[in-house]
Amino acid sequence: MAAPIARFPLPRLCRRLCFSRRAEGNLRVAELRFNSTEVAAASALLRERQASGSEPDAEIDTRKKTFSEVLAERQEQAQRTVLINCPSKISEKKLLKYLSSHGTIKNHFFYETHGVYAVIEFSGLDSIASLQEATSIPQLEDDCPIPFKSRILTLTLKNPPNQASEKIHFHKQTTVPVGELMSILCNSDNVSDQLQMLTEKYQLTEENTRLRFLACSLIQDIAGAYFPDCIVKPFGSSVNTFGKLGCDLDMFLDLDDIRKNAARRKTGPFNIEYQMKRVSSQRIATQRILSVIGEFIDNFGPGCVSVQKILNARCPLVRFSHQPSGFQCDLTANNRIAMRSTELLYIYGSLDPRVRALVFGVRCWARTHGITSSIPGPWITNFALTVMVLFFLQKRQPPIVPTLDQLKELADMEDKQIIEGYDCTFVSNLNKIKPTENTETLDLLLGDFFEYFGNFAFNKYSLNIRKGKEQNKPEASALYIQNPFEQSLNISKNVNATQLERFVSLARESAWLLQQEGKGPSSNRSQLWGLAALLQASGMSNASKGIKRKRGPASERIKSLLDSLKINTNTGKRPFGTQVW
Repeated sequence: MAAPIARFPLPRLCRRLCFSRRAEGNLRVAELRFNSTEVAAASALLRERQASGSEPDAEIDTRKKTFSEVLAERQEQAQRTVLINCPSKISEKKLLKYLSSHGTIKNHFFYETHGVYAVIEFSGLDSIASLQEATSIPQLEDDCPIPFKSRILTLTLKNPPNQASEKIHFHKQTTVPVGELMSILCNSDNVSDQLQMLTEKYQLTEENTRLRFLACSLIQDIAGAYFPDCIVKPFGSSVNTFGKLGCDLDMFLDLDDIRKNAARRKTGPFNIEYQMKRVSSQRIATQRILSVIGEFIDNFGPGCVSVQKILNARCPLVRFSHQPSGFQCDLTANNRIAMRSTELLYIYGSLDPRVRALVFGVRCWARTHGITSSIPGPWITNFALTVMVLFFLQKRQPPIVPTLDQLKELADMEDKQIIEGYDCTFVSNLNKIKPTENTETLDLLLGDFFEYFGNFAFNKYSLNIRKGKEQNKPEASALYIQNPFEQSLNISKNVNATQLERFVSLARESAWLLQQEGKGPSSNRSQLWGLAALLQASGMSNASKGIKRKRGPASERIKSLLDSLKINTNTGKRPFGTQVW
């Protein structure tokens, strides 16, 4: 619900709006949660400042950062951070005062997973070294600790207090319960507000994002024992703007900087190179690297449990649970297309706030009704749904997001990337992308999305976000969505006809319900309406036929699960797209 204009003085309101300048000096509002009066007032103020020749404040001039800039800032931030396991009865003030003796604390927060943890960000790396020098190796009577010095520390109290200390605020790491979510949605004013509220409640928080980069940085400390110049980066949902609280953490072991540094050192009359073990293929090299690092994580990584080395998958990986952060992690290497794909979704998610809101709404709807699943099998993946949303938005008149080919046309020389023979070129500077002139509301888009795909000719056409148009299917898969980069691949090849039929049936039903209910709540706020009504797992009915939709027999569901497990036994990996994107 938009706040009244009287609540926000204009300078403050301007700071809360995200603008990008266009060549002719016009401004585009990239935040839809303000009403037209607020937007007009803020825009007028900024134009007045521009006309007077004065530059906007630094807070107002918000040039959109590139994906690489965001990653670099987060990684540097993580390097200055430690993770401390604290007693349940801890004084926050005393803890911060004690830690401040080692340097200035720039940021901190607490959360709960396997115990109480504090994330402490110092202003400099020297503070980390000072704290580690004051940290001792535990002396245990029954166990022999392995003396690997990480940035995960344990703090104990010499004199435990007799009474509880002041209450600590713990930052949430999971989404709100369904019941609470339904109540929030029903108290909204329209479907557009419901989608925005769902996104706000489900998206990754600032603290959760910091924790993800810290977890990668801690694994980088382990990999650095073998490759000192390596970098471990998060990719997929953790950084592509579509991540949901509780989603897995995908990590990319980047060894390219080692090769680049070696190439730069070739100067003078001689070439000098390291002697290295040679293998017959990049895949074998990747498998050996991950095998060794997986062993290190399993044997020496603090809090790393349930380590699996899945090296024969299409994309070899090490899967493990990182208990201090509470994340399920997949570590891959030589997976550069996945990193580039993550950046592409980051760009799409940053262009217009309606993109993320619609994706979050559709994904939540799909998960509620079992269209998607965390178990590998014939279900539609989150990535496939995201691409379907992007394709739908490309088909609007005027389009809300550009095609991949249009992003390629805006690219500079430094944007050009050919990875494993595939053209992965697109513009990285978001400020070069012309804003859309489409002003359609989210409630209209949600209903039209369901209607569009509820009547789409899946038996004949495939989806292609590179071109932004339907194409004849090159093969007989039930659902064919072309991979944006590896164009010969179908990212939805795993989806069978039964699951596609369920999606189409539910899409038609949802479109019908939204048309019947209108765009706002009834006088009875406790009655589910709009998006909340669509998310009823057992309450949705086949409205057009007036009958209740039933789940398939238990035997069919079990058979489907067994078939999916059989399909993935040899790969040990989820379908393409579920962990890459």
